Amino acid sequence: MPGSTASTVLTVRNDSDIVEAYTLEVVGDCAAWSVVEPERVSLYPGTSETVTIRLNPPRSPGIRAGDVPLGVRVLPAEHPESVTVPETTVHIEEFHELRAQVLPRRRRGWLRGRYRVAVQNAGNCPAQVSFTPEQAGEELRFAFAPAQLSLEPGESAQTRLRVRATGRPVWFGRQVVWPFTVNVSDAAVAQDADRAAAVPAPVLDAQFVQIPVFPKWLLALLALLIALVVAWFALVRPAVRSTAKQAADAVAHQSPASPGAKNGQSPATGSGSSGPQAGGQGGSAQPGTGTQSGGSTGGTAGGGQQGSATIDVQPPGGQSRTGSYKVPQGKVFGVTDIVVANFQGDEGVMTITFGDRTITTIALETFRNQDYHWVTPIEIPENATVTANVTCAKPGTPATGRQARQCHEILNVSGVLITTRQ
Repeated sequence: MPGSTASTVLTVRNDSDIVEAYTLEVVGDCAAWSVVEPERVSLYPGTSETVTIRLNPPRSPGIRAGDVPLGVRVLPAEHPESVTVPETTVHIEEFHELRAQVLPRRRRGWLRGRYRVAVQNAGNCPAQVSFTPEQAGEELRFAFAPAQLSLEPGESAQTRLRVRATGRPVWFGRQVVWPFTVNVSDAAVAQDADRAAAVPAPVLDAQFVQIPVFPKWLLALLALLIALVVAWFALVRPAVRSTAKQAADAVAHQSPASPGAKNGQSPATGSGSSGPQAGGQGGSAQPGTGTQSGGSTGGTAGGGQQGSATIDVQPPGGQSRTGSYKVPQGKVFGVTDIVVANFQGDEGVMTITFGDRTITTIALETFRNQDYHWVTPIEIPENATVTANVTCAKPGTPATGRQARQCHEILNVSGVLITTRQ
């Protein structure tokens, strides 16, 4: 039996007419785990001596069950040509041993869990491995794929185990732990009661943890949201409505003020007044320059007239140009609207400035036409300028279909031109 020790004897006789020394050595499949005691004997002519051969096969799958040849080489020192190898047969007994492991031992899920059962045949004969699940109740169902494994000595394999809870999901509350076991058995051992008692089958412990579908923190979050909604409808919403109503009533009782009331003038209408003129040459612009033109439409309002100015800027690619409009002497320009046109689709940056204030900086590639409006006019004093600075990174392509040689941006500024002194 592997793991135990057995012995046999061998008698060596000197039939020569001289004193002879003999060296003894085990050969064959048994040599790795067999020894001769003693390994050397000296005999007078006509005498003999008995030696012991001890067999100690390890308990390993490498030592297969069955018959194994055993040979002992007897080598004379004086006449080595007379070497002889007596042989016999050693019968290795069967032993059964299974090593198993379930991975993971603890699995979490709503209804199902998947495991792997790894098995190794540590015996010295083939094994037919089967699996038997056990659980205290009937809350779990088990399925193995494959249900059986055929393993040679030393061979390893795995089977998949699927566990499913038979009840409903746990929607809220605490998790439920279902312990279970898996018995791993060899068919040859299970059929022999005496052998089954001597070789216990591995029993693997595992757990399936059925977790709730909705965690506790979600319940707390839902309760908080419900409380916030109730607080909104019960407290915040009525307060907001009351405040908005009061503000609307206050606005309704106020009289509208005209732009000219600031200078102590009453609203009036008129026509034929000249508008703001551009501070530079008018007309069309030459390439690479910024020009502007001015004009006015409409009547007077509180001593002011509706007016507008157009600034045309055409910088070449990779350069910057600035166009400007200068507020005339004795006037204040209240700007309420500006319109910017990038009809070519140029790329670059435009910066718009009212006096010493920068109103906005726009990336040209983000628009074709852009407008800005103010309820309260932005006042620009006399002799101050409205400027449009354009940095041309790449000229665009106008409607003609050919890329332009320079950028072309137009800024129109409109509002009320108010006379400050007569």
